[in-house]
Amino acid sequence: MTVELHRVVEGPEDAPVLVLSSSLGTTHGMWDPQVPALKERFRLVRYDHRGHGGSPIPPGPYSIADLGRDVLSMLDDLGVERFSFCGLSLGGMVGMWLASEAPGRVERLVLCCTSALLGPKELWDERARVARSEGMDALVDGVVERWFTPAFREERPETVERAKRMLRETPPEGYAGCCEAIREMDLRDRLGRIRAATLVISAADDPATPPEHGERLREAIPEARMVVVENAAHLANIEQPEPFTRALLDHLSPVLEGRGSS
Repeated sequence: MTVELHRVVEGPEDAPVLVLSSSLGTTHGMWDPQVPALKERFRLVRYDHRGHGGSPIPPGPYSIADLGRDVLSMLDDLGVERFSFCGLSLGGMVGMWLASEAPGRVERLVLCCTSALLGPKELWDERARVARSEGMDALVDGVVERWFTPAFREERPETVERAKRMLRETPPEGYAGCCEAIREMDLRDRLGRIRAATLVISAADDPATPPEHGERLREAIPEARMVVVENAAHLANIEQPEPFTRALLDHLSPVLEGRGSS
């Protein structure tokens, strides 16, 4: 059963559609640094995963397939057949599922700071347990240490605080349900089915999904390319917005020029 996702749609109605999918514990607002450049060129669709932000909170556990079907239902509601997709962390996992499940619909794919398999399972069990029993405050400090480098946390406290607020305001059941989706996820056998031109973006200082995770994706997805963003941890789009956005636009430019996934 799909849920009706909260979404924000911006940009010219006749422009190519680009979907932005956020990480565990954030909302569509994590993409704010990219919006000014992207909404000029694309019909931009940002959304909140089930259990996050303004989206419904069905009881967990969820699966990556659940999250992916939610997106397909949202795009059907919007009348969108073909789209490009950029997802970070959990969003990238959803992107891998979509591009392998509905290859005819995804034009170009960008997978950021993500992995096709992310264990150990006990880690995700524990995070789900803490969210449900102790609340999100108990998770904030540990998560934010993975999201941003120490230097960024010191230099940009207001940005870090905004990210903390997104995490604190995430419903515990929604967070836990998505933790359980990651716990059960193994997308490795799907990677060879991806036909969309794919860019993998990793961050040099990401402790959650280090660049070797991105390297495995690059090797397994046909003709994928990879870039590494320096001086950034897990939320590389926030920590290094300029190089991140440049890499994104460079990969998506053929869509704007009418060449699609060629």
